[in-house]
Amino acid sequence: MNWRGGWALVKRSWASWLQYRSFFFVLAFGWMIPPLIYLFVWSTAAQAGTVGGMTPAEFVAYYLVLILVNQLTYAQTNWTVGDVIRGGDLNAWLLRPLPPIFHALSTEIAGKVVMMAFVIPGALILALVLKPALNATPLQVALFVPALVMAWLLRFFWGYWLACLAFWATRADALLAVQDALVFLLSGVVAPIGLLPPLMQIAARLLPFYYMVGFPVEVLTGHMSTADLLSGFAIQAAWTIVAIVLYRRLWRAGLRRYAAVGG
Repeated sequence: MNWRGGWALVKRSWASWLQYRSFFFVLAFGWMIPPLIYLFVWSTAAQAGTVGGMTPAEFVAYYLVLILVNQLTYAQTNWTVGDVIRGGDLNAWLLRPLPPIFHALSTEIAGKVVMMAFVIPGALILALVLKPALNATPLQVALFVPALVMAWLLRFFWGYWLACLAFWATRADALLAVQDALVFLLSGVVAPIGLLPPLMQIAARLLPFYYMVGFPVEVLTGHMSTADLLSGFAIQAAWTIVAIVLYRRLWRAGLRRYAAVGG
């Protein structure tokens, strides 16, 4: 691992993103729109009392935290890896004295720094206006950090192994679109999973998509029992290991059949 070279790559990527920061601010705003819509839907539905045991102010807190978690865990670089493989640009990655994954990680880090410069102030302004009820304890905050880190690792490597299918298929991006749709339905964006129909709740708790977004949100907002926390961390860790193993196997197998001219 060439960490010095990796840090230089992060700085270069960050400088590149800053040149197009207006575009990425608009992109970040677009990603905020769906959670904001459901924030107003559910907080309005709870005006007469509670929905699923949550008050309007608790829905506001849930969705504001979800906006931040979704932006921090979304792995936008997975969409570009397939293009790099299909276009032959992977040649340049392979010739540099860095593991190729550093290129995706550098873009991830640089992109999140640029987007958070817009998302965090936006979320704070919304919090001042909408007055969320978030009374997180020090223990919840402490548990939120590893839950958030693993959520990003799971979402990054899950998308990365799907992108690696571009070694064999020209339309691997379609699977990434399916993944995003499942994240939207089962991760707690449409509604906290406790409000979903029973079969969807079971699917959400067994599949990896809830653990990419909704799980760390509920860890911080305190809508989980001790048993749910323990099982949630175990399932999240298990799916993360599965995603990393799939990425490593598909990457190695794909490189053995990769061939390109130029790039």
